[in-house]
Amino acid sequence: MFRGSIVAIVTPFRNGKVDEKALGSLIEWHIKEGTNAIVPCGTTGESATLDYKEHFRVIKFTVEAVNNRVPVIAGTGANATDETLLITREAKKSGADAALLVSPYYNKPTQEGLYRHYKAVAETVKIPLILYNVPGRTAVNMLPSTVARLAEIKNIVGIKEATGDMKQVSEVIRLCGDRIDVLSGDDFTTLPLMALGGQGVISVSANVAPRLVSQMCSLWEQGKHDEARAIHFKLEPLNAAMFIETNPIPVKTSLAMMGKIKEEFRLPLCEMSPANREKLKAVLKGMKLVK
Repeated sequence: MFRGSIVAIVTPFRNGKVDEKALGSLIEWHIKEGTNAIVPCGTTGESATLDYKEHFRVIKFTVEAVNNRVPVIAGTGANATDETLLITREAKKSGADAALLVSPYYNKPTQEGLYRHYKAVAETVKIPLILYNVPGRTAVNMLPSTVARLAEIKNIVGIKEATGDMKQVSEVIRLCGDRIDVLSGDDFTTLPLMALGGQGVISVSANVAPRLVSQMCSLWEQGKHDEARAIHFKLEPLNAAMFIETNPIPVKTSLAMMGKIKEEFRLPLCEMSPANREKLKAVLKGMKLVK
C-alpha cells in the first residue's frame, strides 16, 4: 500500500507559531521532486511539542495542500492508548490516508501491552495503520513475533522499522511475508532493507534531498541495483549529518540554510552548536545543496 520515498516532513515555525506558508511550499516541492507520500506530525515534525490544536491543524493543512496527489500518513501515536485514539480519530476525520503510530513511550509496555494497544486502535478507528518501532526513542523494542501477531489485523498495513538492526528486519519480513509493508525508519538502512524485501523508507534525509531518495528507491524497484547503490553511497554523508545532533535539529538547520524555512525550534530543542553547524554545512556544500 505504501512504498518508495516517504518524507517525515518538518513542521516549520515562525515567531512561535506553525508557519503554514513555509509548510505549503515544502509540500509542493516534495510533490514536484517525486516524494511518494508525506508524514506530518512524526518525530521529525516535532509532534511532541505541538498542542492538540496545532497537531490537528498540521494534519488537516497537509491533507488539503496535498489534495490527493500523494498519500498523507498522519503521525498520531502517543504514550496513552486513549490519547492515541483521540488523535487517530481526528486524522481520519481530516482525510488522512493512514496513521503512523509510534510505540507508547516512557511507560515501557510489555509485548502483550503493545499488542493490545495497537489492536485497540485498529479496532476502534477504521483507517490503515503503520506501526512505528523506534526503541531509541521509546525505550521498548517491538519484537518480530509481536509484529507478526499484529499483521493478522486487517487495517494494520505496515511497520516503520527504526531499530537499525537488519537481523530484526529480516525476521519481521520472514514472519509477516506480504501481509504488511516494511519501511525503513533509518535512512542508512533503506537500501539494505529493500534488498531484504522491504518497500521503502519514511525518511529524514528526504526533507533535504527528496529527489535523490525517491530515485534511489525507484531504481532499486526497477532492478537497477548498481545505480541505486551509487545513490545510497552518495547519500551516506547526508544521512549521517542528519543525526549529528538530535533529530530534527540538523534537518531544520539544513532547510534554513537552503532558504526554505526559518531556523526555529521549540524548547527543549535548540539551535546546533557552532562546530556541528560547520560540519553540517560542509556536507551540504559537498552535495551542492548550499553554496
